[in-house]
Amino acid sequence: MNKKVADILLRKGTNITTVGPQTSVLEALRIMAEQNIGSVVVMDDGRYLGIVTERDYSRKVVLRGKSSTDTPVSEIMSSDLPPVRPHDTVDFCMQLLSDKHIRYLPVFEGDHMVGILSINDVVKETILSQEETITQLKDYLHSSL
Repeated sequence: MNKKVADILLRKGTNITTVGPQTSVLEALRIMAEQNIGSVVVMDDGRYLGIVTERDYSRKVVLRGKSSTDTPVSEIMSSDLPPVRPHDTVDFCMQLLSDKHIRYLPVFEGDHMVGILSINDVVKETILSQEETITQLKDYLHSSL
């Protein structure tokens, strides 16, 4: 049973927290802290531009001595993350995350962004899938005794 991106979105929902490109890094961090999330999507007039993560903050603001209040998110966002589609498999996503050493994947249907996956979402779905398989095997074994 090969789980798909759509299965993860069904479980976690498709809520995307967005900010504009001129939003300050400090404001984006405040939003992340309030919502207990590790990233925000940068959109301009409904168009996806990139994702800002806590890692972007630590590596591109703190380590470079920039100001959190003066730096807009557009300066530090990751805009080169590979997009995935709802019909892509969880295994494919895991491979992408691992190969590219990234933690987030934007999900698109056509040109429209429909969600965001984190490495945690993918790992959780993999574990749930394995638990389902184990339960099915146990049920099968018990029924054949």
